[in-house]
Amino acid sequence: MGAVSGHSPDSLDPNDPVALVDQFASGYPFDLDDFQRRGCLALASGQSTLVAAPTGAGKTVVGEFAVWLALRSGGKAFYTTPLKALSNQKFGDFVARHHARNVGLLTGDNAVNGEAPVVVMTTEVLRNMLYEASPTLRGLRYVVMDEVHYLQDRVRGAVWEEVLINLPVDVKVASLSATVSNAEEFGEWLETTRGPTEVVIEERRPVPLDNYYLLGRELHPMFVTRGDDGPVPNPQLARRGEREWGASSGRDSKGRHGHGRGAGAGRGGRRAVGRDWVPSRVEVVDLLEDEGLLPAIYFIFSRAGCDNALGQCRAAGVRLTTDDERARVLEFLDLRVATLDPADLDALGYPDLAESIGRGVASHHAGMLPMFKEAVEELFAQGLVKVVFATETLSLGINMPARTVVIEKLSKWQGERHEVLTPGEYTQLTGRAGRRGIDVRGAAVVLHQPFIPFERIVGLASTRTYPLTSSFRPSYNMAVNLVANYRRDQAEQLLASSFAQFLIDRTLHGAEQTLARNQRYLDGYLHSAACDRGDALDYWRLRREISARESELSQADRRAREEAAAAAVRALTAGTVVYLPGARRRGLAVVLGPAGGRNGATGVLVMTEDRRVRRVSVRDLGGAPVPVGKVAFARTLSPKSPRFKARLAEQLARLDPPVPPKAPRRRGSAAGDPELASLRERLRAHLVHRCPDLHEHEKWLQRYDQLDKENQRLAGRVRRRTGSLVRIFDRVLAVLDRLGYVDGFQLTPKGETLRRVYSEADLVVAEAIHRGTWEGLTAAELAACVSSLVYETRGGEGPPPEPVGPPTRPGRDALAALADLRAEVAAHEQAEGLELTRPLDGGFADLAWRWASGGTLEDVLGGEEITPGDFVRVTKQLIDLLGQIASVAEGPALVKTARAAVDACQRGVVAYSGLL
Repeated sequence: MGAVSGHSPDSLDPNDPVALVDQFASGYPFDLDDFQRRGCLALASGQSTLVAAPTGAGKTVVGEFAVWLALRSGGKAFYTTPLKALSNQKFGDFVARHHARNVGLLTGDNAVNGEAPVVVMTTEVLRNMLYEASPTLRGLRYVVMDEVHYLQDRVRGAVWEEVLINLPVDVKVASLSATVSNAEEFGEWLETTRGPTEVVIEERRPVPLDNYYLLGRELHPMFVTRGDDGPVPNPQLARRGEREWGASSGRDSKGRHGHGRGAGAGRGGRRAVGRDWVPSRVEVVDLLEDEGLLPAIYFIFSRAGCDNALGQCRAAGVRLTTDDERARVLEFLDLRVATLDPADLDALGYPDLAESIGRGVASHHAGMLPMFKEAVEELFAQGLVKVVFATETLSLGINMPARTVVIEKLSKWQGERHEVLTPGEYTQLTGRAGRRGIDVRGAAVVLHQPFIPFERIVGLASTRTYPLTSSFRPSYNMAVNLVANYRRDQAEQLLASSFAQFLIDRTLHGAEQTLARNQRYLDGYLHSAACDRGDALDYWRLRREISARESELSQADRRAREEAAAAAVRALTAGTVVYLPGARRRGLAVVLGPAGGRNGATGVLVMTEDRRVRRVSVRDLGGAPVPVGKVAFARTLSPKSPRFKARLAEQLARLDPPVPPKAPRRRGSAAGDPELASLRERLRAHLVHRCPDLHEHEKWLQRYDQLDKENQRLAGRVRRRTGSLVRIFDRVLAVLDRLGYVDGFQLTPKGETLRRVYSEADLVVAEAIHRGTWEGLTAAELAACVSSLVYETRGGEGPPPEPVGPPTRPGRDALAALADLRAEVAAHEQAEGLELTRPLDGGFADLAWRWASGGTLEDVLGGEEITPGDFVRVTKQLIDLLGQIASVAEGPALVKTARAAVDACQRGVVAYSGLL
């Protein structure tokens, strides 16, 4: 930012935090909020800080102060983000504020001025720098971790903890988080790991939020204010169920029958009533425009739903822009796509997209081309796009504040089933509502949810529980980097210092207190059970031994009887008539077929006297079957044939019903067991056995037993979780040792290779390089094969579809060899109780081969279900991994092929999407 009015930089006392913050704040056109000043003062005082505040509250000001401090002191600051798009946005902000010569960008796709004093980067880039001891780290004084709550992300979250654990302790960290309910707990961990850390929590939204429930075309406040009681659920909504709203009768909230626009008809045409009190998307847009609630972000948890909404708005003639605005939008878009081939634009559906955006309506989701998403973001920020249909990914990172947020459905697909949003997710989505400095209040509109009770909806809007958890666990790459950089005890200490282990230890602390309390109770029970004649606990242990032995013998008898009965069932032949003694199946039955299943477990097929064909098991027989005769039948007839059943029934009727056999009385094995007899003799001889207060002793000892069992289970859980990450680390090392990556706690040459492979399939990649799996392939074949390590079929329902591999024999053979290699790694993991490497997914292999072979975008995407955005995203991930392979491969042939594959993939829309 440079020198600003208020203080000369040279006249400032660097030990005066207040003066430093005042000078920084004077460069902004607004006064800093209290929470912003507190965060800045912590950094100016030489501490780290955690700032937890709602979306849009302005917590990034604290991160910008860290950057300002670094520049002022001649040091470096790294600003890390979880998303490349957010990194690009912050890079632009800092260039405008601090000049291009002072700002760099490192995202994997882009490397711009990487040795600048201020570098914006994705968190993974910083993690890699730390493990590789990059010289770029010299002079680093501040690290800003934007969206630090992202550390609970299942796939990428561990990276945040790796950075926080491995950063030099003299580097101060500004952690910026969404509102979480356990911010103090997270701050306590940061202080333990990073040193003095000021926790700054701001729960107030910068713009107050009004929550509405939309029924048909009528907005209802979810809450009303009653005097000193504060907001309470709207009693009108709380009293009325779905039937009273007219879900079945077709009446509106005032009892009128639905007609025209007010009953759910708009530019989209008349809608049915009943359950369809959920308004159409076009109707919602109409209403938002009429009520002055634009611009709006309309969340639809489906990419296809977002794109369909655009088509519905076009078909209904929705137009939210003036002629001048529409001309500005189209001019902006034409400039953005000027470098793209017109044929590619047609393949990407650009004409329809441009038509929609020109009308002020757009979509935003991960399936879109990045350049289209960026255009939507910029046009929305300029106020030219009025409504954006978006998936929940828009709730993270990108700065796109709106007047209103609409949530179409409060449930979304969670990989296995649809689940209702959590209060934290609701808060994250509605955090976009209300533009600071523009709107007096923001609005969150929830469409009518026919199958979710209103009280549950109110609970989402009123609950502020959003606990921050951890997804940290040792990986193969992490393990070899720990081995390379630390002694074993140091590596274990680092793992034990993770937030994941911190949370585990927190829960264990409560469990350990429970164990100690229970032990006091146990001691008290023993004291109450004490007998003056002898050792009551010793007597009780004898009773336990007797009970255990009796149970063991009883189970042995039962297993013997069941095996005998099963053997008898297996011996039955067709035509044998048996008596079924069981209450449900009592009577005669003729065996039609042999016993099925393993060891006859599914029983035999029979026809009973009531002419029903069924399969009966030992359980139905109530024991071993009792043969009472034999009948003959023609096996050529179907057992389902009425004629067949009639003939068998006649033969059964001619047999005399037997007298139900009595089960022979068996003396169980307990009767002659010498061990049991000895225990009983010792019990009778025990002094406590003859105590007149034996009943009272037993009462206390029974309580002792019950609590002791509970304590043992709890103690087992504590043992399993204490140091659990270190034990996982040991198992990871065991797999690496088997495959030759470590020798004891030393890296082998293979391990050095693995250090520089950053992928979910890191071990498979390193093994494939070492074994020569990819030697001799063309660039296109290598791209196809490697794509199976980065691609993952969307949807999560069932296994990935059968892959269509590359059309060449070497490519298919290499893909098959890679699958075998992954199966081998998985077998090693299974032996150690691990599950780190996901299955390969060859669903992108054919597309990768065609693209790397020079195919046009239309040829590659034509007839495929993959969206352009997904195609670009996966291809860029593929390029990243191919680049890693080129940098670590030992053979010059593979290095050359991998580089050629990178060049073959980095073209057209893929190359353009990497530009700013």
